[in-house]
Amino acid sequence: MKSALRKRLAVAVTALAMLVLPAASVAADDGADLFKSKCAMCHGPDGAGKTLMGEKLKILDLRSAEVQKKTDADLKANIAKGKDKMPAYEAKLSKEQIDKLVVYIRDLAKKH
Repeated sequence: MKSALRKRLAVAVTALAMLVLPAASVAADDGADLFKSKCAMCHGPDGAGKTLMGEKLKILDLRSAEVQKKTDADLKANIAKGKDKMPAYEAKLSKEQIDKLVVYIRDLAKKH
């Protein structure tokens, strides 16, 4: 009797893990997906700014020490309020989305 209960419990836990784990990986990819859809057209897929628009506007490499030394608050403000020729995104992105973009920008430097 206890063996059957343990088996059912193991199956339930496994099924729950299968539901939760893909959701967690989607959340982790959210920053990357947002970057691709909102930022990569100017900043490039790797954040280097090597796009037609990025080179025209002389966009800094997001992986550079100059950008990476900025505080998270500074990066969030730049995304939300815009800076120089970069448009503001506070009306287009939620605070949580902006937070995810900052995490992703930090990760770009680690991959470089």
